Amino acid sequence: MTSARSSNNIGTVISISGSVVDIRFDDHLPEIRSLLRTGKDNSIAIEVFSQLDNQRVRGIALTPTQGLARGMKVEDTGKPLQTPVGKGILSRMFDVFGNTIDKKNASTDVEWRSVHNEPPPLARRSTKTEVFETGIKVIDVLMPLERGGKAGLFGGAGVGKTVLLTEMIHNMVGQHAGVSIFCGIGERCREGEELYRQMKEAGVLDNMVMMFGQMNEPPGARFRVGHAALTMAEYFRDDEHRDVLLLMDNIFRFIQAGMEVSGLMGQMPARLGYQPTMGTELSQLEERIANTGSGAITSIQAVYVPADDFTDPAAVHTFSHLSASIVLSRKRASEGLYPAIDPLQSSSKMATPSIIGKRHYDLTQEIRRTLAQYSELKDIIAMLGMQQLSPEDRKVVGRARRLERFLTQPFFTTEQFTGMSGKLVSLDDALDGCERILRDEFEDFPESALYMIGAIDEAHEKNKQAAVDGDKADKPQAEEDEGATSLHDA
Repeated sequence: MTSARSSNNIGTVISISGSVVDIRFDDHLPEIRSLLRTGKDNSIAIEVFSQLDNQRVRGIALTPTQGLARGMKVEDTGKPLQTPVGKGILSRMFDVFGNTIDKKNASTDVEWRSVHNEPPPLARRSTKTEVFETGIKVIDVLMPLERGGKAGLFGGAGVGKTVLLTEMIHNMVGQHAGVSIFCGIGERCREGEELYRQMKEAGVLDNMVMMFGQMNEPPGARFRVGHAALTMAEYFRDDEHRDVLLLMDNIFRFIQAGMEVSGLMGQMPARLGYQPTMGTELSQLEERIANTGSGAITSIQAVYVPADDFTDPAAVHTFSHLSASIVLSRKRASEGLYPAIDPLQSSSKMATPSIIGKRHYDLTQEIRRTLAQYSELKDIIAMLGMQQLSPEDRKVVGRARRLERFLTQPFFTTEQFTGMSGKLVSLDDALDGCERILRDEFEDFPESALYMIGAIDEAHEKNKQAAVDGDKADKPQAEEDEGATSLHDA
């Protein structure tokens, strides 16, 4: 384990309460955010969170505190928590302390930097606006992402946030010329291992860095892993002038870790038990993700929404930082419409005529209008059936249902589960397909011909195949009927 140089300032543990440790220093008090080390081989790391008086500090342990006892000596490193940066970190996997956890040799050719940095000043920020294509139809058409912006994937448990994030990594790391950094905050160890294996098999690990703070780690470590990953991203942006794709899973776990730390420090909880400093802590993390003249950090973040309640303070505070919000719906997932993105709840500030162009903007508005009309007609259809609708409304319903199915897409990351090969669809193909559906070019096609396809032309092939399969299924039935008739005649 790499530790900072000792400052010869030694203290003594005076109380331990779970992850909270109080330490007495007779010489001089360590600064807030200083890293202290104690225990056997200095294996226990403690970050100073507050100075209680002239001689005592209170810190949060970033490692388990087993074996720690009152009276033990504590060494002040004189430095904050640091993380490695440099070319040597590429294709590696790290923990919050910068230790490699991929069972390879320790990384060389690295420099250690503090995880606590200020966001770039407004004067350094770039004002250029550019669309960031993902190859996923529903996102590129209805809620385009911004290069150098922040996009959030919102959803409750089990609606596909991690699957969608993994698919975006697969699609974008291949065509993305810069560096990709994956930050797992409160990740399950299974997810980290699977992602590492998938990225290795896809051959994109050479331009990727992974950092994990697992679920079973103390809250202090989970709280700092996002800052450590951002320090790596800032190095590639500012020192190497490269674009960075920063993927974070999951921002809610960062807020949750902050809530645990706040509770341990004895702060009075605010609304729904969240920490009173939640807005500040989230801003300190999010404001560092910025687009400067030297490079851009484009961030895609998964955000767990507790109990599918979008008025939860964690979701509300996160919404305000994002340029695009992608909302995943449990209802759409139950209908088999994957990715289960709700097009009416999701939004992007990029969807304006001056950025995406008039044709794309007009198409987006018409798609949303058609889907909104269908949503209003659903109650009438449920009570009275389709026959009670006017001919024009029936056409709207047909278009909306075909659009919904066309906006589904088979993913590369789910091939082993679905048996369908993944599809990457360009923006032009996606727009062309939506336009042709809105012009009623496919009104005679069964809806299933548009389900889980890539470009719209695949619908013709799927329709032909369905007709052939239907003929094959009808033939034995016809022969059976003929045999029954001849038997009856006999």
